Amino acid sequence: MTIILIIAGILLAAVVLQAKEPPVTSRDIERMLPVWKLEQDVILSRNGDMTIAFDVTLPEIFTLSNNEYNALHATWLKAIRVLPVNTVLHKQDIFIRAAYKAKFTEDQDFMQRSSELFFNERPYLEHSCYLMITLKSQDRKAASSAFSNLLRKTLVSPEAVNGKLVQQLLDSAGQFRRILSDGGLVGLRRLTTEEISGTPEAPGLLERYLFLQGAEDKPKIKDIVFKPEWKIGENFLQLYTLADTEDLPGSCSPHINYERYSTDKSKFSIGFASPAGQLLPVNHIYNQYMVISDTPKTLKRLEARRRRLQSLSAYSRENAISRDAVSDFLNEAISQGRQPIKAHFSLLCWTDKRDELKDLRNQAASALAGMEAVPHLEVSGAPQLWWAGLPGNEGDLPENECFETFAEQATCLLNMETAYRSSNSPFGIRLGDRLTGVPLHVDISDEPMKRGITTNRNKIVVGGSGSGKSMFMCHMLRSYVQQGAHCVVVDVGRSYDGLCELVGGYYFAYTEDNPIRFNPFYIAPGDVLDTEKKESIKTLLVALWKQGDESFRRSEYVAISNALQSYYSFLGKYLEIFPCFNTFYEFLQEHFVRELEDDKVKDRDFDIANFLYVLRPFYHQGEFDYLLNATENLDILQQPFIVFELDNIAGHGILFSVVTLIIAELFISKMRKLKGIRKVIVIEEAWKAIARAGMADFIKYLYKTVRKYFGEAITVTQEVDDLVSSPVIKEAIINNADVKIFLDLKKFQNKFEPLQATMGMTEKGRDLVLSINRANEPGRNYREVYIELGNQDMKVYRYEPSRFEYYAFTTEQPEKVKVRQSTEKHGDMRKGIAALVEDEKNGKI
Repeated sequence: MTIILIIAGILLAAVVLQAKEPPVTSRDIERMLPVWKLEQDVILSRNGDMTIAFDVTLPEIFTLSNNEYNALHATWLKAIRVLPVNTVLHKQDIFIRAAYKAKFTEDQDFMQRSSELFFNERPYLEHSCYLMITLKSQDRKAASSAFSNLLRKTLVSPEAVNGKLVQQLLDSAGQFRRILSDGGLVGLRRLTTEEISGTPEAPGLLERYLFLQGAEDKPKIKDIVFKPEWKIGENFLQLYTLADTEDLPGSCSPHINYERYSTDKSKFSIGFASPAGQLLPVNHIYNQYMVISDTPKTLKRLEARRRRLQSLSAYSRENAISRDAVSDFLNEAISQGRQPIKAHFSLLCWTDKRDELKDLRNQAASALAGMEAVPHLEVSGAPQLWWAGLPGNEGDLPENECFETFAEQATCLLNMETAYRSSNSPFGIRLGDRLTGVPLHVDISDEPMKRGITTNRNKIVVGGSGSGKSMFMCHMLRSYVQQGAHCVVVDVGRSYDGLCELVGGYYFAYTEDNPIRFNPFYIAPGDVLDTEKKESIKTLLVALWKQGDESFRRSEYVAISNALQSYYSFLGKYLEIFPCFNTFYEFLQEHFVRELEDDKVKDRDFDIANFLYVLRPFYHQGEFDYLLNATENLDILQQPFIVFELDNIAGHGILFSVVTLIIAELFISKMRKLKGIRKVIVIEEAWKAIARAGMADFIKYLYKTVRKYFGEAITVTQEVDDLVSSPVIKEAIINNADVKIFLDLKKFQNKFEPLQATMGMTEKGRDLVLSINRANEPGRNYREVYIELGNQDMKVYRYEPSRFEYYAFTTEQPEKVKVRQSTEKHGDMRKGIAALVEDEKNGKI
């Protein structure tokens, strides 16, 4: 269906022509408009040009290695080679400053709302990338800066368009799209007629360019004035061009070093044109044009030029130099099979504040200088160049504003990167864009498995002291619990007590006044004594009875099994008896002894007197009578968040062995009984103590098995030497953890090679890790975190907590004391933190 564009009517009201000729009429302007109509998503111009437009998905900035930049460059070259002669490739990157808008919903908790408020109005660059492929009419006249269709009154007849040319354009664009997409780094999506022309609710591609609008803006008509100063609506515009070979960089490549993130041990790379793209923090449009010429004709023309210069070289040294340059160009084109093209690049910047124009010019010039180009502010030719940037009007690009080059060099000047993108998965955590900190939704568990990047959800987290490791882990676990996960944390150092109180979890820690308590004998209402529960209690009782070097007979194991079965049958008859170790011990003394006598079980098969004597310290008024007789925090299977603090018992043989057995039994029960619920176990620095206590096999079992039960195991450490030297880490954890998370490791950069080898890290990963926190934004309190998924997807994010999150998760002792005091004063942790934040805002603390 043919759709006549409304752009003509819009420009009738918008364009103010500053010409000395008599005013043109509405009909004259309508005839001058280059865009004629849209048919089957193809833009047709009045000159007979046809244009297909694509929405382009680019790689995220700071995520590509040198090899990937080179591969992307080669892919673009392959795609460009399939375009026919007389084609204009126009890549248009639109960067518009925007501000993050907080999103509040009824199901958000205290911390989520505080985070939304914290990031509200955070500025960032909204980036859209479009690609236009224009096949110029065969009989159209070449445009120049002095003669464009903005002023031309005689246009090529629309009848010049024929079906063969349309099919040629569609075929070439299809091949171009396929080659780029097969490269795996760039995605192209064909724009529809509605997306090009716009709707009453949303601006289309044409309106966005003409009136400098964002993708989320409402359509609005603006005046366009070129003299005495260039304005579109309230915006003041400046145009910089790369159109003269004297202004171009002396050399170029697909990537350049980014010094802010580089070290003497690593070189951090970005795209060659990134300074004019995502790194330029102003409103701007980066237009990139490549005109595909007839190679034989071009070479023939240049050869004729070389001969003319040769004949004139005796009269001028400049002619001799020019002759040699043309000769070198021709030699390279023929010997290496280069494709000569014409290219033009321009940077259109704008601001709505006149007093910002000087700073705008400085930033734009600095960006071009970062590409080693000479900034050239275009004045006289600006209207024609702006007009040629209108999608569908690429054929009107002035030829005298283009320079001869090869596709290899021109492709280096393409903007290759975009901003970070959020995951599409419903599950994830909130992190921040590395450049601006604007919030992103990032899934590092489920989406990578669906994409085939990882085969499990296990993680290893490494960060030095003070790197923000504990705060990041608290943030991640709070997000997990809020999304329905069950988390078990084995900690040393009380890093999670604030989070545990915030989410209403169970916190098991040992102090003299409040020793650690469990009750492995308790069975929640509705639950049953299954085989797994019996086996876990038997294992615990055997561990309490026998030392590691003592022999253990099968008859003893059977006797303990029978004792448990009889005990729970006894509880079923006497419901008033509370299940715990005390009542189990009394049952053994009063009832099970008689059962053994009735069955004539001999002492050599099961010495009940020895069993009761050894376990006496865990019975009423014994040394450890508190340990297995808890009367609160009983239903640990259904509790979503549980912390086991091992700091004060790590050196205690009995307490530590009991606690580690209970932890193992608890998490295995959660794994097997909680169907469809995500299970997470976090082992902090306690993994070293656990491994020494004979639990290395449990860690290995976890990392190899937890995936099958919709779970993930996470090990956290701050000692790099542990990673390099521990066989448990190497064999069990690293080999079975597809997600690697690193925080600040700058102090280890001089001995990073062993860590890199142990972790199987690539050069790209090393450069990213060593760039962490090297150039943080001044005035922002945040830490950067590196996340690697399956040795394939590697990125550095910000973790920037709100002040509410900071006080909830802090591990600094003075601040924890403030939080505790404020909580006691206001009766609730949330109210206490809110009061602290308010006092901080008012300068009281």
